[in-house]
Amino acid sequence: MIYTVTLNPSIDYIVHLKEVNLGELNRMDSDIKLPGGKGINVSRVLNQLNYTTTTLGFLGGFTGNFIHDWLKKERVATDFIQIKNDTRINIKLKSTSETEVNGLGPVISNEEAHALLEQLKKLTPQDVIILSGSKPPSLPNDYYHQMIQLIKQSGAEFVIDTTGADLMDALPFHPILVKPNHHELADLFNVQFTSIEDMLPYGQRLLELGAQYALISMAGDGALFFTPEGIYTSNVPKGSVKNSVGAGDSMIAGFIGTLVATADPLKAFQMGVATGSATAFSDDLATKEKVFTLVSEVHVTRKQYKSDISEELS
Repeated sequence: MIYTVTLNPSIDYIVHLKEVNLGELNRMDSDIKLPGGKGINVSRVLNQLNYTTTTLGFLGGFTGNFIHDWLKKERVATDFIQIKNDTRINIKLKSTSETEVNGLGPVISNEEAHALLEQLKKLTPQDVIILSGSKPPSLPNDYYHQMIQLIKQSGAEFVIDTTGADLMDALPFHPILVKPNHHELADLFNVQFTSIEDMLPYGQRLLELGAQYALISMAGDGALFFTPEGIYTSNVPKGSVKNSVGAGDSMIAGFIGTLVATADPLKAFQMGVATGSATAFSDDLATKEKVFTLVSEVHVTRKQYKSDISEELS
């Protein structure tokens, strides 16, 4: 079973306007409300690709009910901890540029936090857990660390898709995959990149610190994939970008679903790029039909690398 954990889900309220004038009345052209949260996005796409998945985390209030009902309609299995406070709402303003206003998230009680940890004790070595996104401020700073310890004790594998200290602290536990984008990778090591070649030592460093695979998304410039056998790059399929929200989560869904099914990391990389692109070209998340129209357009190539940092790839 592939589980996802979303500690701070949301309703994503997406509003389209021709322009935004601060301090004035603005009238939207259209709007849509969608279930949000990185792990929820991953499970929705895994379900589209016909992989068995269950999404875990915290839901509460009328906003939590909206998310639960939407997932039930899509036949995505859920096992959320019900909390007393309301799940947050995030506002996504799409105009001449994209502006996001994200809620902090609800207060999670000690009892509610403990209940999710108890769920993780039931995992088996056949399970994969995808940990994604931010924590509500009320959760302990080491909550991700607590979850990872329980996952490893169960023999299950995990993916970590977060940033900063939570990501760095997870690396010694050997996650299957880490997936920072190029900006997050630069922030992680407090550096700046002016070229793809600048990123290579730092992607390699993620493996040296413990990750089994590292996938670095670079928006329109494609993606880099770091494995123990070599470093690979991909192009991006051609299409009109409509939606950047959820593209990275979709990439993880395509990658992990394919890796679990085939044990082929390069095929998983190709599918991950196609799935992320399918979401970027859609108003909502990727559909199976859209993904499979793009797979053949994704070309994976082995990238040469300086031999003083890693063996030369040719």
